[in-house]
Amino acid sequence: MTRHQKIALAYFVALMAAASLNYVPGLTDDQGRAFGIFALDLFDDALHVASALWALVAAILSARAARLFLILFGALYLADGVMGLMLGSGYLDFGIFTYGVLDLPLTFRVLANLPHIALGGFALVSGLRR
Repeated sequence: MTRHQKIALAYFVALMAAASLNYVPGLTDDQGRAFGIFALDLFDDALHVASALWALVAAILSARAARLFLILFGALYLADGVMGLMLGSGYLDFGIFTYGVLDLPLTFRVLANLPHIALGGFALVSGLRR
């Protein structure tokens, strides 16, 4: 198994963990926010599961498929995180279309978008490296 395939497999695990956050007692507050920061709904969970399955299939198929996953996933998630940081809403969950630009505190925007920025950035850099 190549480095790209191993990383894609790790993304499968990480994304499935993200999808399960709403269902682990104690990780959400009384308002349904994971770690008291962001609320994940069924659409978010479906997006994480679909991305996880994409990562798994890519890891199993080939080194080329895993690398392509890392590049595309990385670009999509990184752009979503940067957009959320700048505008308060991202596009992957259609937040920018549903809520528009939100004037949220900077600390909240950083904490809420850091997972997509970190996961997307790492995937993109990993995929672009041979």
